[in-house]
Amino acid sequence: MNRLLRLSLITPTLAWVVLCTSAHAQLPNVKIGEVVPRDVREIYDRGMQYLATTQTEDGTFKGGGEQGPGVTGLALMVFLASGEDPNFGLYSNHVRKALRSIIGQQNAGTGILGSSMYHHGFAMLALAEAYGTVDDRSLWTGNEPNRRTIGQALELAVRAAITSQKKNSYGGWRYSPDSTDADTSVSGSVLVGLLAARNAGIEVPDEVLDRAITYYTKMTSDSGQVAYAGGFGGFDESIARISIATLVYSVARRKDLAQFKATLGYLTQRLENNSNQSWPEYARYYQAQALFQGDVEAWEKWNKLLVRQLKAAQLADGSIRSSQGATIGTAMSMLALALNYRFLPIYER
Repeated sequence: MNRLLRLSLITPTLAWVVLCTSAHAQLPNVKIGEVVPRDVREIYDRGMQYLATTQTEDGTFKGGGEQGPGVTGLALMVFLASGEDPNFGLYSNHVRKALRSIIGQQNAGTGILGSSMYHHGFAMLALAEAYGTVDDRSLWTGNEPNRRTIGQALELAVRAAITSQKKNSYGGWRYSPDSTDADTSVSGSVLVGLLAARNAGIEVPDEVLDRAITYYTKMTSDSGQVAYAGGFGGFDESIARISIATLVYSVARRKDLAQFKATLGYLTQRLENNSNQSWPEYARYYQAQALFQGDVEAWEKWNKLLVRQLKAAQLADGSIRSSQGATIGTAMSMLALALNYRFLPIYER
């Protein structure tokens, strides 16, 4: 299907059905079975309501902690992943405000989104998930500076990520777009964004992806543990980094690699071993996707644990608190839960 389908040519409801079907989006269950559980829907709805009520007029979110286009992008994906029509649905205005905020913060010269490659990666991923889904004709009101379409912003972001990688001797990314070293955490955010952009039809050269995957293979031990950065951290039990590696191998269609089998094996053997993570919502966000892409049965077991954890952690206002702020804590937790819906293209298997 052409990702540039103009949704206004058909009815809003039919447009969303056609888009999801034609893009090979999956049914709410991998196998025919029960619909999304009530607990999941209630947790997710409360999380969306929290994000909606804390979004400002400029499209950002006032949940405290880290701010920037990457954080806005994570929150945007929560709305896109819910199944609500992004052009006419309940949260369509929140979707448009978040997109305007992300695009408005893009450097028109370099294409970089935000103050670090973390922000760039997550914001690029959000643009890729919105591309072809959100109608650009209703995006801008006519008075905003730095106006461009979602596709134009995404292409700029992709070129910026490629330019940054060319400067990097490891083939990955670090906080600055001009960094010559790399780490597997920042690289994960950028690489998943590039893979999503490619899935959306944006040109991403094979050599860019191959070089990044080679970097991950070098950072993955035979045991499945994944190092942080060359010279800065050895192999340890970071569920987040192991999940990131599993995810990028999966989405890049490199499940043939021994490193993929090692990282997935590490995760599936430790489904309940996530209580010692210093940033649990970050680990949940990647672990959900890694298990779903690698082993659906393992994900189903882990997902039941996730629902119980989030049900206990969610506050009365719908938020999930985090050391990085409630916006990040809520958005990443809801996106981990969003695998139950599977409306985001990046969640397809």
